[in-house]
Amino acid sequence: MNKFRKRNFPTDQVRRFLEPGPIVLVSSAWKEERNLMTMGWHMMMGFEPSLLACYIWEENHSFEMIRRSKQCVINLPTLDLVDAVVGIGNCSGADTDKFAKFGLTAQRASEVEAPLLAECHSNFECQLYDGSQVGKHGLFIWEVVKAHVAVAPRIPRTMHYRGEGRFMVSGPDISRRSRFRPENL
Repeated sequence: MNKFRKRNFPTDQVRRFLEPGPIVLVSSAWKEERNLMTMGWHMMMGFEPSLLACYIWEENHSFEMIRRSKQCVINLPTLDLVDAVVGIGNCSGADTDKFAKFGLTAQRASEVEAPLLAECHSNFECQLYDGSQVGKHGLFIWEVVKAHVAVAPRIPRTMHYRGEGRFMVSGPDISRRSRFRPENL
């Protein structure tokens, strides 16, 4: 069994090791507007009902749409969408139609107003289960009310953000650092 030599590490960088789960694309809709955002800060919280939580920064264009509508779709992209994932994270829905810009197909959901993304392996329609932490921490707790999962592949190749423009895909890292805006690293 290995023993590791350790060094002091900046506490504001521990997320590089603890980021949970794969990168997802969150679609939202409010009134006549819709948007997409890239998100890595989410976690499962319960099995039945199926609960998940996610952090959304209040300055993100999607925040108010999601807060007001109390619903969204969590879309699971595969590796072939890595450049779209980065691009979506690097632009604002305030001045960009991200669906058009990145060639993504919005499909009607069955339980929520936010659209599903046809190009994503899985889509999870969510309704707000607990909003008590939204104002203080930007933490939304969702109930997944409908799930759509591709028949194949059974286990998709997903991306897990490691910080500084690097992703882990089934173990190895790939870099897209040059495609990131510096403030998004």
